[in-house]
Amino acid sequence: MKRYLLIISCIFFLYNCESNNNKKEVLSSIASDQQSDEELQKELKKIEQEEKAKVIAEIANRTSISFEKLTHDFGKVKAESDNNYKFKFTNTGKKPLLVYNVKASCGCTTPYKPEKPILPGQTDFISINFHPKASQSGEIQKTITVEANIEKKITELQIKAFVSN
Repeated sequence: MKRYLLIISCIFFLYNCESNNNKKEVLSSIASDQQSDEELQKELKKIEQEEKAKVIAEIANRTSISFEKLTHDFGKVKAESDNNYKFKFTNTGKKPLLVYNVKASCGCTTPYKPEKPILPGQTDFISINFHPKASQSGEIQKTITVEANIEKKITELQIKAFVSN
């Protein structure tokens, strides 16, 4: 809408201009703006098509995952101790499973992800090292976020423990 008002204003200005040079400059400016807008629109369409292609490719490569369990309770643990657990999972889909990222909600928990694709039907593990600090005494619960090429994209795992000094 603003664009049309600008064009109308320019046309009105042209009719009121006294010199032909001013008219040519204004017309040239309008043509240049229209050309750059057309180029911008073409570029935006190109980017939009590339993004759509990426999404389609991602959807086509999705698979499914099944964890043996989503929560592990370490029970009573000592502060400053190493506590390890492996969350077992299976690729239950028809495409290779890619675990992109695994992160913990706290620095006391270090997760490890598989580096290679997991083929359909294969089993692997998300390994966890929980090392509570003395300041974390009492009941704790931490979240491990697993990002993969699955329908929900993110799966959350939980660890629990009662930390004593």
